[in-house]
Amino acid sequence: MPETSRLELDRIGCRFGPVRALDDVSLAVAGGEIVGLLGDSGCGKSTLLRIVAGLETPDRGVLRLDGREIRPGLPPELRGVGMMFQDYALFPHLTVAENVRYGLAGKRAEAEATAAARLAQVGLAHRAAAYPDTLSGGEAQRVALARALAPGPRLLLLDEPFSNLDRRTRDRVRTDTLGVLRAAGATALLVTHDPEEAMEVCDRIALMRAGRVVQVGMPEDLYRRPVNRFAARFFGDLCEVEGPCRGGALETPLGSFPAPGFAEGARLSAAFRPQALRIVPAGGGHPGRVARRIYLGTQVQLEIESAGFAEPLRLAVPPEAAHRPGAAVGLVPAGDSPFIFAAAAD
Repeated sequence: MPETSRLELDRIGCRFGPVRALDDVSLAVAGGEIVGLLGDSGCGKSTLLRIVAGLETPDRGVLRLDGREIRPGLPPELRGVGMMFQDYALFPHLTVAENVRYGLAGKRAEAEATAAARLAQVGLAHRAAAYPDTLSGGEAQRVALARALAPGPRLLLLDEPFSNLDRRTRDRVRTDTLGVLRAAGATALLVTHDPEEAMEVCDRIALMRAGRVVQVGMPEDLYRRPVNRFAARFFGDLCEVEGPCRGGALETPLGSFPAPGFAEGARLSAAFRPQALRIVPAGGGHPGRVARRIYLGTQVQLEIESAGFAEPLRLAVPPEAAHRPGAAVGLVPAGDSPFIFAAAAD
């Protein structure tokens, strides 16, 4: 674990009746670091966040903040942890400024000054007297962020904070939020199901599945060096073709690729990112046929059927490309080596 860990989770386990929500989860978050808990619904990421907040009680394991063990029964307000909920949870009868200073200790003048500073930080000083029902989704999200940061928490927890926003607003608010967190030097744990969001916002990502951490690393590590097929698929489409292992290499219709560590004759799968394959004229490379052409403005996606691939391949080409449904094409690797997995593995 990092030597400057602000948060340490050591073999956290949690059950709800017969369901094992978390199974020996260990993770560390360093001071000033933003770490994402990424995974599908039901993988345990929100349960883990709630355990850190003190809203759920683990069956086993140890949680430490700034090196100090936190007992399971300690309430959220005594942990020095701030939480931003998915629905923002703003009080409708309070103004924006009153929402931000809600729960702040000390003199009223100090609380008002803190709230004003945080609202200025998120660019909403001019909306201090407004009520939540007059805010846009992006404004409500920023008010919730200002309120979570107002007490100066040691750790900020964010539970799917952008999921209620439309795509255009989400992209802008996500960028703004990252800027605020960086400016504040915040240590944060972010729950999301969106790999693109995790890669944009987080310093490191903990990919979860069925209550366990599958892989932890920087975004590039998880994208370029996934530990298994599940991790590889989570970060984008794969074009997969199977073949046998012969002499330490995987033999496929697209060529031979090094496959160290696999038994001779083992059935393996070469998994390419779509950008790792290139379309060439028919007669060159591995033959395929354009089954569908999808115009997306800045690019065209071609669905290509090709022997050896279990599913049609989706490859991007410039919008001026002349490929039409029914056209014959060839496929060749574009340079990047594929991921090699056992054919039956996840």
